Amino acid sequence: MRAGRRWQRSHFVKLTIVCDTRSQFILAAHVSRGPSNDSPQFPLCIPPAAGRLRLRRVLGDAAYDNEDHHRLCRETLRIPESIIPARQRNTKRWPQAPYRRQMKKAFPKERYGQRWQVESSISRLKRRITSSLMSRTWSNQVAEALLIVLTYDLMMVLLYLGIAVS
Repeated sequence: MRAGRRWQRSHFVKLTIVCDTRSQFILAAHVSRGPSNDSPQFPLCIPPAAGRLRLRRVLGDAAYDNEDHHRLCRETLRIPESIIPARQRNTKRWPQAPYRRQMKKAFPKERYGQRWQVESSISRLKRRITSSLMSRTWSNQVAEALLIVLTYDLMMVLLYLGIAVS
């Protein structure tokens, strides 16, 4: 702006998904506008996914590190295990909240290792269907992103039925 040029912040469509690590089906999706923090989408995606499939474990990256998220999974939705690594917050103090403290004390690396399945699903979605949206208006971008998720899940059903998908 100091150089006399107009500066405009670019926005993009963010797709937050909950994915089953065994089947790689997308159980829930939420479309939001980026750039933004990932944390607010967590309570919007996990309850619908838990309503569709009995979840035994929730894996999330450090962006979802919040005691409320652990409490939502374990106490409200009765999911036995929530594995979200505790973010480093430039302090030597241990987290005071019980679930975050548990993650800091004994992080289950071998079980958290299955999080790559979600990244694999996102990669497959981008490779096989699309990595960009054609719509210009926000409402159409939301609809298009959700249709892409639906198409992905239908593709996975056909794959499991042994029907070739090209």
